[in-house]
Amino acid sequence: MPAATTKKDLSAITASEFAKFERVLDSVPEALRLKPDPGADDTTLKDIAGHRAHWIALFLDWYARGQAGEPVEMPAPGYKWNELRRFNADLRAAQAGLDWDAARTLLRDNHARLMDFIAARDDAALYGAPMPGGGNAWTPGRWAEAAGASHYRSAAKYIRARLKAAKAPG
Repeated sequence: MPAATTKKDLSAITASEFAKFERVLDSVPEALRLKPDPGADDTTLKDIAGHRAHWIALFLDWYARGQAGEPVEMPAPGYKWNELRRFNADLRAAQAGLDWDAARTLLRDNHARLMDFIAARDDAALYGAPMPGGGNAWTPGRWAEAAGASHYRSAAKYIRARLKAAKAPG
């Protein structure tokens, strides 16, 4: 799927993918919500929701820091991109106290923050230049899509696979 290149398209794809993700999350039976996946570092489906919420917050922080001319540590302070496995494990540990409902609330709240971010900017702000502090040619709109719609899509795909595997005879 090609990346959005306008505010209108970014807003639409972000809202659409979130709605699909929410429907998938709504279909998760209680018995599977906290069941670890041994093939994915014992990640639970609750962890997936919390993870997506956290990455939205990371993106919004990167953007704010870049706009302020402050250093932007990506993906997070103390981590490099090639250390995402460690970062994700540490994030799961940090979010261990979140239950299913709290993870879903955090996801909804951060999605609303992302939609507000998009709504508050025009095409030039979203797609006119690379994001300050981003370290590459990606625009704020492209980063927003990666933190939102793209992440929602990949999470929904993973959860659907987990749900299908749980139904398989075995």
